[in-house]
Amino acid sequence: MALFSIPKVAGVTKATAKQQMLKQLVCSDAPEQALRYHGFRVIAGVDEVGRGALFGPVVAAAVILPIKLATLSRMGLKDSKQLTREQREKLDRKIRKVALCYAVAEVDAETIDRVNIYQASRLAMLQAVQRLTVQPDHLLIDAMRLDLSQLSHPCDQTRLFYGDALSLSIAAASVIAKVHRDALMRELDLLHPQYGLASHKGYATPEHRKALRDHGPCPLHRKTFAPVAASDPNATLDVLIESGDLFLDDPLDELLEPAALNLQTASFDLQTASLDLQPASLDLESADLEPASSAPTLHPTASNPKEDPTWD
Repeated sequence: MALFSIPKVAGVTKATAKQQMLKQLVCSDAPEQALRYHGFRVIAGVDEVGRGALFGPVVAAAVILPIKLATLSRMGLKDSKQLTREQREKLDRKIRKVALCYAVAEVDAETIDRVNIYQASRLAMLQAVQRLTVQPDHLLIDAMRLDLSQLSHPCDQTRLFYGDALSLSIAAASVIAKVHRDALMRELDLLHPQYGLASHKGYATPEHRKALRDHGPCPLHRKTFAPVAASDPNATLDVLIESGDLFLDDPLDELLEPAALNLQTASFDLQTASLDLQPASLDLESADLEPASSAPTLHPTASNPKEDPTWD
């Protein structure tokens, strides 16, 4: 059973219904207090922004807040997407002032194209945690799990769906990451004024799509994202060449008939196959479900991004 369900209302899009549901959630330190009850003391909130953008890096932040969070709560700290620019920047200054420590990490478009946006987001989050000057003993992460074996110290983690709308620590990371990325997009707008980055921050707005058709993509665009690939026929081919997947042992069979199965050469040894039909034990909370990243894929985006404002 889903923890939160999005009600279906006639005449209301799913994205709008989701936004209405998120506004009803209460952002507090309840998740942090629950972890402290179980013995954890140094809790870091982790979040990312920019997953759905066509341009520039995905940015993640990690924040360790003090135990007393009444001031941030009174200031209205919550999911950065629910705040105005003025509110975000005011909160950003306050968070940086009161936090025990915080860190920001970026993963660029080239890496996103190589490993896919899901893995790039996890990488940015992990790098942000690694850059913290205070070692956390528990991570509160917005809807993801990280490979913590790469950390130099032991640390537990909890993924919290809609975490930036429920946890003040995750919301703080969301605000810092978004303020950082938005400022970066305004700087890059000076170098690439033809795309209008200052207004849409690299997302797939009609203005940005038109600029891609008129001017084509630049090196900071994500070539494997469908609107970018559609504006540049060579984009996907470039990614294939860079990844080495274009040069296979039998390129004609692989590229011209990718769905073909050579059943004559397939070896199926059913007699020696070991089939364990007993129910498997699946820990869905701790399992890392990671999409394959061996070959570049096209990442679709909403035809009208205003219908899905939940993209970060």
